[in-house]
Amino acid sequence: INNYGYLNLGWAKGLRGYSYPLIFASIYKVLQLLAKDDVQLLIWIPRLAQAVLAAFADVKLYLLVQHLENAETAKWVYFCQLCSWFTWYSCTRTLTNTMETLLTIFALSCYPIKGSKMGSSCKYLTLIAFAIVIRPTAVIPWIPLVLSHFLQEQRKADLILYHCIPVGLVTVGTSLIIDRVFFGEWVLVQLNFLKFNVLQNLGTFYGSHPWHWYFTQGLPVILGTHVPFFIHGCVLAPKRYRIFLMAVIWTVLVYSTLSHKEFRFIYPVLPFCMFFCGYSLKHLKAWKKSAASFLLLSNLLPALYTGLIHQRGSLDVMSHIQQLCNNSYQSQAFVFIMMPCHSTPFYSHVHCPLKMRFLQCPPDLTGNESYTDEADVFYSNPLGWLNKEFYNDTLLPSHLIFFSVLEQEITSFLALRNYEKTATVFHTHVPQGRIGSHIYVYRRKNKINH
Repeated sequence: INNYGYLNLGWAKGLRGYSYPLIFASIYKVLQLLAKDDVQLLIWIPRLAQAVLAAFADVKLYLLVQHLENAETAKWVYFCQLCSWFTWYSCTRTLTNTMETLLTIFALSCYPIKGSKMGSSCKYLTLIAFAIVIRPTAVIPWIPLVLSHFLQEQRKADLILYHCIPVGLVTVGTSLIIDRVFFGEWVLVQLNFLKFNVLQNLGTFYGSHPWHWYFTQGLPVILGTHVPFFIHGCVLAPKRYRIFLMAVIWTVLVYSTLSHKEFRFIYPVLPFCMFFCGYSLKHLKAWKKSAASFLLLSNLLPALYTGLIHQRGSLDVMSHIQQLCNNSYQSQAFVFIMMPCHSTPFYSHVHCPLKMRFLQCPPDLTGNESYTDEADVFYSNPLGWLNKEFYNDTLLPSHLIFFSVLEQEITSFLALRNYEKTATVFHTHVPQGRIGSHIYVYRRKNKINH
């Protein structure tokens, strides 16, 4: 929109599509045309847009259960969904996983489950296709569901010829055209994404976990105190809802085969789980109120803590960088973020062409086994790296931003180059490894004074 910013390897190698970012880029463009593109609006409007969609998805989930069961069961499913700490933590974040989850709920509300008269093959397939365009892994939870629909469908040829093929061609075609416009060449990002994450398994570069991690940690953590209700609901629910449980188990099994694992990857199965939790609460008799109070209180604290306190420093520190845009020293300023790569947002939270840099960590695509990224090289010897990189005073950044754990190692560099601490920002109560409890902002005294 403003002809400056940063594109990581995902964009350089065509692993990411432009369809999803185009939504936010359009919002930014409208704000720019209205001369209302204030940095705070750029930060908050995408989150608000995501929050509105999440609220709409929650209502859709309620209406679906009301149609399949009754208002009482729908109320308890809705309650469980609203109680979930992980929903609160994730639903306003502009991650592709969040949009994948919301589209999964929208698609589910149109899915022709046995006994339902609300289903629309065209609608739910279109929503799945759009989710796959945004994040190709969205296909995983839907494999058992689409297969089940296909097996129970009497007009199988019609389903494929008049629904699956047209929907697939239109959505993939639209995605191809959008990406052709922005990449300047024909790129099938879904295929590149599959090659990178599955066939080459290069996601392991960002960390790996044992195969059982989603069963022993991933799913139990995102479900939290809902776990006993989920198990109870799975036992109680009628046979026709087993397809929802199959979608959960299948998704977790497929993701378990990949070495790189994250909580957010299985976020799309959470609405399925909430269905069973709500079903459990509806059928509790004497303990219903106590169970509801327990769920509410036990989820409220982690929701508030993870949403408002935990690891907030990486966002809060951006306000200190924003201030550099509002003075006459902007052209001289140079901010260097010495943190694990992608720890902070970048130009969307600054909104001025400030000179900024952070430690890079692109995975190696050449097969070089001895490859080490810039961030790892830096952390192996921070002081030596800084002295080598900034051998001349004219190259020095005006501002350094780093986690508190790094300060001790680079004290001599900071003192010798005339840096002074100007801000301390809280980040987390549980520092680990390269991530410290606080973020420090250092300014070079004789370079910029304000």
